[in-house]
Amino acid sequence: MPELLYRRNVVLETLRAARRELRRLLISDDADQNSLRDVLAEAGKRKIKIDRLPHKEMDRLARGENHQDVMIEVGTYPYAELDEILSYAQTQNEPPLLLLLDLVQDPANVGRLLRTADACGVHGVLLPDKGSGEITTAVVVSSMGASEHIKVARIGNMARTIDILKTEDIWIAGLDLSPQAQRIDKIDLNRPLGIVVGNEGSGIRRLVREKCDLLISLPMRGHVQSLNAAIAGSIVMYAAWEARGYRN
Repeated sequence: MPELLYRRNVVLETLRAARRELRRLLISDDADQNSLRDVLAEAGKRKIKIDRLPHKEMDRLARGENHQDVMIEVGTYPYAELDEILSYAQTQNEPPLLLLLDLVQDPANVGRLLRTADACGVHGVLLPDKGSGEITTAVVVSSMGASEHIKVARIGNMARTIDILKTEDIWIAGLDLSPQAQRIDKIDLNRPLGIVVGNEGSGIRRLVREKCDLLISLPMRGHVQSLNAAIAGSIVMYAAWEARGYRN
């Protein structure tokens, strides 16, 4: 089914990535053309149809969200396969760096994690196909379009997938608050690595935790002894990238 994505940066990155079927560009008839210069230039390269609509119609299609005068109608999100992600790391001549989301459900958290994953050179993101957030419009918008560039695979079972990753010599590191977790500054993250971020409320599931080779904790000195899932996951991804020498 077609999907409508909105906001200038999201539309621009969707056009640049060109991973989906690009059906048509929708522009408010009172839009500032200068603010849409880059979007229109990219749409011209892709030779996609442009429709101009009344502002109220744009508001209706966006269901009240701030569309910034531009939307794009696209095909369904192109999920990748696990083998494709591992092959991509190999073609980059890099040890795999993966993000595993264990029932992270808030679209804002999923989107922010995808945005950080793209910024840190993560080769792919793995989502369980049950009980976890899909790549919806809300996720794409929250990621500022980063979701259109990064490879995301839906997997049937997280624990079994971890077993497969271990056969590829990939270490699995889970974010955890348990006493068994090691401080992030005590762990060598410069290795083939899969970073597991758990559910916003309950954290990593027991079976998934037991499959982890490492459990990571983030030292804190404030009064609140936990961080938002997206923030915690982002910190670990940046630490893993730093351990690799911020390789571009």
